[in-house]
Amino acid sequence: MFSQSDDEQQGWVLGLVFGLVSLLLALVLGLAISRVTAVRAGLPPAAFIAAPAAVPVSAALSAQAVSDTASITVEYGVVKFYFASGQAELAAGAAEALVDVVKGARGGKKVVISGFHDAKGNAARNAELARQRALAVREALVAAGVSERQIRLEKPAQTAGTGSDAEARRVEIALQ
Repeated sequence: MFSQSDDEQQGWVLGLVFGLVSLLLALVLGLAISRVTAVRAGLPPAAFIAAPAAVPVSAALSAQAVSDTASITVEYGVVKFYFASGQAELAAGAAEALVDVVKGARGGKKVVISGFHDAKGNAARNAELARQRALAVREALVAAGVSERQIRLEKPAQTAGTGSDAEARRVEIALQ
């Protein structure tokens, strides 16, 4: 009833269908991973499809904080500025990252700034650098319209940050 040609053709069609299903599955998994990565990075849910050219704020420490460049993240309502080693310059996009903080301050909340540093090098120099970084963030807030009376610089109980050195070189801003 069936010839060898029909079996070969059926095998070829099944192989093609299997290949297409595999490709579709890989595409769906890739999009899901991209979406999870985008959400963890603080991007809007649609950002995994077409992210803006420059996204200054993200929600995870992950990749941005691991490098030795200045960056900004927002995690659970806390804005975190990361700094390059030995530097106190804010990352590009600081004003955009502070929008919600400024709104909160205008609503009467206090802004608490805490500076951390890594454990490399001279401890006194690191503490001073953490202070300079916190002051740079304070100046950015004042420039954005927050009253200096609403800003409190708070030295954390443990100034040496945890995690990698890049994660440790940070200033955190929280509303109270």
